[in-house]
Amino acid sequence: MNAVIDLLNSHRSIRKFTDQPITQEIINTLVQAGQSAATSSFIQACTVVQVNDQSKREQLVECSGGQAYVGEAPVFLVLCADMQRNKLACEMNDAAINSGFTEQFITATVDVGLFAQNLTVAAESLGLGAVYIGGIRNQIARVSELLDLPELVYPVFGLCLGYPDQNPEVKPRLPVDVVLKQDSYNDSSDQATITEYDKLVSDYYRTRTGGNKEMTWSEQMSGMLVKEARPHMLPFLKDKGFLLK
Repeated sequence: MNAVIDLLNSHRSIRKFTDQPITQEIINTLVQAGQSAATSSFIQACTVVQVNDQSKREQLVECSGGQAYVGEAPVFLVLCADMQRNKLACEMNDAAINSGFTEQFITATVDVGLFAQNLTVAAESLGLGAVYIGGIRNQIARVSELLDLPELVYPVFGLCLGYPDQNPEVKPRLPVDVVLKQDSYNDSSDQATITEYDKLVSDYYRTRTGGNKEMTWSEQMSGMLVKEARPHMLPFLKDKGFLLK
């Protein structure tokens, strides 16, 4: 329909990068693009930690479950939900922040997601590739300590950036009919639509792996969502001053 929509629809996760460096000027520009995203009540609750130290990068590889590209990508960023800066703003005005509310956790985390998507789209517009690294939450306390994150700051995910050294296919998304509802939530036809979508996903995996993997979307979800999902997250977040009320 237009160049922006074409760019958005062509998103792929890139895990192999060339050795071409990314200038700090470009990184600064991408972060500025991230800052231009919508932010709830102007809280601007995203902080980005650019990890340059290779020894820290190697530790982050371990924290993320051995994802080698965390150490190999030209740039690795950790995007954090940050209410510490807002606490400082209160102190600058002789006020005490009333923190710990679930709503504050939601708005700060959403801010990070919006920021990151802006940053990623800007990167792709410059010919860069990216992949999000939620795996840093496997050992989130260690990541927090490694990056010296204070109270009211937590790492939401990492982001690898670089010039692509691969050209994977675009992974098919759920049909719009499943995602877009009119006036109320009605999923009466979703199972039939998802069954058809499962065939597309299975074909995608078969093509991408040369026949070594044949899995539908619903099979993937049913295999994943019956397991525990990082149960250490809640006590960690409470210790950081989130989700207390």
